[in-house]
Amino acid sequence: MLTSSYPKYVGETTAPFIESIAVGLVRRQHTVHVVAPFHPDVRRAPIEYGVRLHFYRYAPHPALNVYGYAESLRADVGLRRTALAAVPFALAASLRALLHLTRRYQFDLIHAHWALPNGAPAMIAARLSGLPLVVSLHGSDVYLAFKGWSLALSAAAVFRSADAITACSRDLYQRALRLGAPPARITVIPYGVDAHAFRPDPRAGIQVRAELSLPPDTPLILAMGRMVYKKGFTYLLDAMPRIRAIHPRAMLVLAGYGDLLDELKERARRFGLEEAVIFSGQLPRDRAARYVAAADVYVVPSVRDDAGNVDGLPNTLLEGMGAARPIVATRTAGIPDVVTNGVTGLLVPERDPAALAEAITRLLTDRDVAARLGEAARRRVLEELSWDVTAARFEEAYRRAMEC
Repeated sequence: MLTSSYPKYVGETTAPFIESIAVGLVRRQHTVHVVAPFHPDVRRAPIEYGVRLHFYRYAPHPALNVYGYAESLRADVGLRRTALAAVPFALAASLRALLHLTRRYQFDLIHAHWALPNGAPAMIAARLSGLPLVVSLHGSDVYLAFKGWSLALSAAAVFRSADAITACSRDLYQRALRLGAPPARITVIPYGVDAHAFRPDPRAGIQVRAELSLPPDTPLILAMGRMVYKKGFTYLLDAMPRIRAIHPRAMLVLAGYGDLLDELKERARRFGLEEAVIFSGQLPRDRAARYVAAADVYVVPSVRDDAGNVDGLPNTLLEGMGAARPIVATRTAGIPDVVTNGVTGLLVPERDPAALAEAITRLLTDRDVAARLGEAARRRVLEELSWDVTAARFEEAYRRAMEC
């Protein structure tokens, strides 16, 4: 597997789905090597959870160690200049790393995560080594492909060369078709969730409220993710005055990090919400699971941002479902693929604070409905959206690629 992001240490939350896919395949008795760029914060052993890890160095100067790890895009809408300068070095280094490994080991295939930027070096390595190529789309790669003709041509070339293509949502699937992905080679494989880590926990509510110095009966609304435009946190903040008009003690916890953190804090201050919103920062996965389990309502307010970028399928959504939380989410990206309105959650239009507020207050008020939606969401996770199910689907994509 070639990727540009991977959790930098155990429990870190940068692209955890890549690690989950790799570990899921190891559990199915496959040997998995992951090739990823160096990052100064990486603290991984050569083999963890059975996955063999290779971090390649690429930067001729420390200032260019900005490739991948959700650091190349500014708020997910524009390439940073330093990242743009690092791209040629990183692409060349990733190709060298792949070719070095294919000479040392007898692989059955190469799997590239993100068609841009990893599709091109993976395509070249696959051709030179005579291996099948699988390409997985995760969202930002397809967004970039629509930003210019040269990027679109690069994505189309990767798609033509791939023996199998996967997309994490039907929305990504449709956009990939418009870029030239062959319909016969592309399939939708939703992400999964660790239903053991993200599960109902009756103790979490009291623990988290005590940690936040809140009374035990405080209504708690939670949203998690990187602080970038496409996560839609601006609209959730805009909904809070309406929510507090009906539930004056309701508190919102926004968990995560990113370029818009200061802007969101200033927006909360401007709305007079300093006492109603807690910015908890990035949470390690064990604490994140506890916070999710503690929430009375779990919100995923994703949007298609002004630049056209949109999530593929938010991992945080699946984590809330795994914890049997009542979900309020927007009808965008891959969310409607896994949340059925009124059955496993409530869906509202994107960029609509009033609709968000109405759905959230409904679930804070009607706890029977909230419990029913949460229980149905967890059932769907257990039946269809575990990482073991996802790994089996990738295994089938590999089989098709090797038969081409």
